[in-house]
Amino acid sequence: MTDHPTPTLLAWFGIMDSDDPDRVLGMITDDFVMSVQFSKGSGQSAEFVGDRDGLVAYLKQREKSTLIHHIDVGSSNDSHELVLGRTTRDSEFEASFNATAQISGDGRVRRLLICRTPQVSFA
Repeated sequence: MTDHPTPTLLAWFGIMDSDDPDRVLGMITDDFVMSVQFSKGSGQSAEFVGDRDGLVAYLKQREKSTLIHHIDVGSSNDSHELVLGRTTRDSEFEASFNATAQISGDGRVRRLLICRTPQVSFA
């Protein structure tokens, strides 16, 4: 997968879509920090923030093997990856998302910001 412009985020979302999303814990640095802004639409939203423990809490509340992430556009430089994508449930659009990751020298995720909403589709 090294020919993809955002190999780390591609791997991240592939793991998140699997039966064992907890494997992403092996992809983070010791000083990892994240924020996931999660909107369900109609003004219903939540923010999941923190370090490794925040990611563990986020993973515990997620549905496993239900949503599929599709990266539609991606870009990267030496230490950052950015993507625009969408999630589907049973092949139907559920939400759009943006994700930005800061990647450490050893290829792990140091910072992660994800924003998601069902209110905007880029189709």
